[in-house]
Order: sequence, then C-alpha cells, then structure tokens
Amino acid sequence: MSHKDSLDRIDLKILQALQEDAQIKNRDLADQVALSPSACLRRVRDLEERGLITGYRAHVAIDRIRAATIVIAQLSFDRHSVGRFMDFDTWASNTPEIVESLRVSGHYDYLLRVVVSDIHDWKRIMREMTERDFGVEKIVSNFLMEDMKPFAGYPLTQNSGSR
Repeated sequence: MSHKDSLDRIDLKILQALQEDAQIKNRDLADQVALSPSACLRRVRDLEERGLITGYRAHVAIDRIRAATIVIAQLSFDRHSVGRFMDFDTWASNTPEIVESLRVSGHYDYLLRVVVSDIHDWKRIMREMTERDFGVEKIVSNFLMEDMKPFAGYPLTQNSGSR
C-alpha cells in the first residue's frame, strides 16, 4: 500500500461494511462506523475517488437464470512472451464466458473461471484458445461441483497467527 492509500480504522470499517452489504443506507453505515451521515458520505466518496472502491455489484444466482456449467481452467503456455500474454488477455476480456482470468505463478500460467451452457460450449472455447496463436500448451479443466465458500470480500486487516 502506498502512502496515498493509508487508511484509518474508520476507513477500514466502512470498506468492511460495504463489502458485506453494498446497498447499506448511508445513515445506517454512518451509525455503524460512528460518524455523521455527511462525514460518512464524504469518506465513501473519497475511497471511491482514490480507487479503493472499484465498483458495486450484485451476486447473481446464475444457475437459477440459465443452464450454467462453471469451469475452473488451468492453462500452461509453451513460451512466455509479453505479446502473447497481452493477446490472450485481450481475447479473454472480450470473451463473455470467461468471467475471471488470473495470471499466476507456479505450474500454470493462468487460472480461468468460465461459465458455459454445457460441455460442448466448453469444448468450443478450448478449441478457440488452442487454435489461436497464444501458445496455449496445456489446459486442465475442473468442473465446479459446489461453491463451498463464495467470494464475499477481502480480509482488510492482517491477523498475526491463526485463530
């Protein structure tokens, strides 16, 4: 964290509360963090302007809306080059089924979260990845059985030791 991103305990409380409920009313948020509503709103706007709050989203139950198979894919590239990674990143960003793309260290170069209708849809995406000149060498597909702990926000404070 750079100096400009220094946060006090009230900022951290605001961020935690917004991670838990982004629709919380400003008056309720202000009560929760012990500020006046106007001071609380100023702080939220400041956190937004500084880029510490990057947006507000609803968690959607996709399986209740349409047929959805979620694939966690591990990708390995044959060679590492900035140009290939940039081309892949652009393609992944423009592929709506890829809802998350992470470049990682370790045995694989990328982890993808992909939402498709079925296995045939997944095969189509895999074919696109391998037929383009990205250098995708290996794809390991893992099909999500159950999301045991969905992402609900980041831990905002560092805990020393385990609980």
